Amino acid sequence: MEASFWHEKWKRGEINFHQSEANPLLTAHFEKLNLANGSRVFLPLCGKTRDIAWLLANGYRVAGAELSAQAINDLFKELGLAPTVSEVGNLTRYSADDIDIWVGDIFDVSAEYLGPINAIYDRAALVALPADMRKQYASHLMQITDAAPQLLVSYVYDQSKIDGPPFSVNEDEVRRHYGAAYQLTSVEIRDVVGGLKGKVASTETVWLLQKASR
Repeated sequence: MEASFWHEKWKRGEINFHQSEANPLLTAHFEKLNLANGSRVFLPLCGKTRDIAWLLANGYRVAGAELSAQAINDLFKELGLAPTVSEVGNLTRYSADDIDIWVGDIFDVSAEYLGPINAIYDRAALVALPADMRKQYASHLMQITDAAPQLLVSYVYDQSKIDGPPFSVNEDEVRRHYGAAYQLTSVEIRDVVGGLKGKVASTETVWLLQKASR
């Protein structure tokens, strides 16, 4: 799972993970985060997801992190926005009204760079990372966002049958990564129509993660 793996996928157009419309799980459950209009939502490993257009259209501000500059150039083109581009440490920041995306390694994104975050929407980040990186990622994500509430999407399937990404991340693992900081609620579990990648039966779970009471 080196950076070159993702760069090559974007270069070759192997982006089956990209959806042409906003994710129905986002549109169905986002209101459960109880965010005020104008709240700032962080999308880790965002690609050029149409979820960003949906969030902007519904009055939210967006922050994101993505490895591929090609994906973010495509994103701003599809949004009809001309970004201001600047270098921030090891990252490149693309900014326009209500949107800031940092291009580079997500582990180079700091709380200082990111600024205040009201919520996280993770549809494709945790499940994109191999097991040995997921613990590090979850810890980093909570650190840079002050454990902002999350809407998290995960998959469960027999990983011996196909390779990820997306990887299978079961309830025990989600609780292991996030249970100390959050109260976790499964708000929907559904079968992946046609199976994951059309090859293996899989379920998709939407998790609501809210700060645990102290």
